[in-house]
Amino acid sequence: MATTSAFKWPWQYDFPPFFTIQKSLNTKDKQLEAWARLVIDYAQHNKIYSLDIAEATTSELFNNQKLNRRLSTDGVNTVLQYLEQKKLIEFTDNGRTRFHIFWRRPDVWANMIYQWAVENAFLNTPLTLYEITHGDDTTNESFHNLEREILMKALTCLEDQRRAQLMNIGGDNEGVKFV
Repeated sequence: MATTSAFKWPWQYDFPPFFTIQKSLNTKDKQLEAWARLVIDYAQHNKIYSLDIAEATTSELFNNQKLNRRLSTDGVNTVLQYLEQKKLIEFTDNGRTRFHIFWRRPDVWANMIYQWAVENAFLNTPLTLYEITHGDDTTNESFHNLEREILMKALTCLEDQRRAQLMNIGGDNEGVKFV
């Protein structure tokens, strides 16, 4: 997880007790909400769409070098359970070692992508998935470089709304036609 530009850490990140999950339920709820906001903000700032738990546990996200404090593995799991309950992450494997981070929900990505297609006159025009996430027409769009799995969730939302038709998924030249 490379930081692209300076991320503004919340004040809690420099508060040593933040790195120990609190016992008091009220305090714990506020703490987990702060961790959730931090994880989402950090992922959005760095355009992180999925993470491996082992990678996350050792990253700067859960490890404050300046304070020499880190959130324990149990603490990280508690934060992830909270994020999962809030539908802000989704585990991608049965072993629960990797997860998607939804700093934007798939339906929000879907609306953004559809709006882009409308504004650029791509209705009824087949586009490859590559063109949507890596094409020259999307370099200034927030969904440029969007991970394929998140893109597919977004496009499935559009298909369910009958605003898109997926084409050749799983084959060569996977694509979509916006309608």
